[in-house]
Amino acid sequence: MAELREPDLPRTAKVRQGPLRSGWTTGTCASAAARAAALMLVSGEPQQHVDVALPSGNRVGFAVERCRLLRPGRAEAVVVKDAGDDPDVTHGAHLTATVAWRDEPGIELHGGVGVGVVTKPGLGLEVGGPAINPVPRAMITQAVGEAVDVATRGVDVTISVPDGEVRARKTTNAKLGILGGISILGTTGIVRPFSTASWRASVEQAVSVAAAQGERAIVLCTGGRTEKGAMALIPSLPDVCFVEVGDFTGAALRRAVEGGMERAVFVGMVGKLTKLASGVLMTHYTRSKVDTNVLAEITAEVGAPAEVVAAVAAANTARHGYELWDAAGVLAPAGLLLCERVADVMTRFSDGRLAAEVAMVDFTGRAVIASTGGALLP
Repeated sequence: MAELREPDLPRTAKVRQGPLRSGWTTGTCASAAARAAALMLVSGEPQQHVDVALPSGNRVGFAVERCRLLRPGRAEAVVVKDAGDDPDVTHGAHLTATVAWRDEPGIELHGGVGVGVVTKPGLGLEVGGPAINPVPRAMITQAVGEAVDVATRGVDVTISVPDGEVRARKTTNAKLGILGGISILGTTGIVRPFSTASWRASVEQAVSVAAAQGERAIVLCTGGRTEKGAMALIPSLPDVCFVEVGDFTGAALRRAVEGGMERAVFVGMVGKLTKLASGVLMTHYTRSKVDTNVLAEITAEVGAPAEVVAAVAAANTARHGYELWDAAGVLAPAGLLLCERVADVMTRFSDGRLAAEVAMVDFTGRAVIASTGGALLP
């Protein structure tokens, strides 16, 4: 039985007085640089300012630090990343895009100097390819496509970060098998400033608001995607019952008990669920790591072959373990057992005062892979 742990906040977590300023992801900055370079390639005119579309459809503008023609048929542009008030190691990085004509129609995206190369599975990216996540890939493709008719004329787009390899030393990239630089990240295009203590306070407040309105159930979601998926999964509950809990499951459960609530549902992806199943109720990355031995134990319990158990134990990430389960045909039963373990942890943490239900969703946050079922979950 997993020991229940709720590690303290990092010493650097401070509550800041006043609002925090949002910034832009490396993906958004890379798409702006790519659009500027593409426009330079087409028009021959250096771009001083460009706008790009966020995944939401909103458009934002960026100053272009440098924009030039390197040689005929090849242009380069630089956008400096502003992370706002987020303590981001990529703040001030020069996101550089080089755009060149190619013989075939379409866009070919490459990683240049300072952009990491994926060397291990489990990240949802091709091994051997650049660490440019799917949403930034789509943003870059759209930004370039607005400047170039790629259906008739193709371009090669290379994203680089001159000091990316140095910056990556302050990240966990190397442990994840991303070598040689940073990752080009982002799901919304916006960096939400991360004040850890403030986030915990907002989670507790959200649970208290639901309890004060007489709601007897709370649904805890790891992020925006899982929250949307949870709302679709449990349409019977009002919006106030859904809380984007982040790392603070323990704080949320404690406040739910204090508010006299009766049921708690957790909807999440495999990584957070694995930490919770290990008994960790505050899952900030500086205070907890994914224990793939938990996933290996579950793999053995569902009767997977020994070689699959060993592979899961050695998995690079929880996502890698998930992919191994899927390949071995045990994703559903293993996912269910993982959910049951998390439900047990939640019940024990609340001293049995909350009836716990758990669902594991895929990486879109929309499809349910496994669920304990219950009064709220199907």
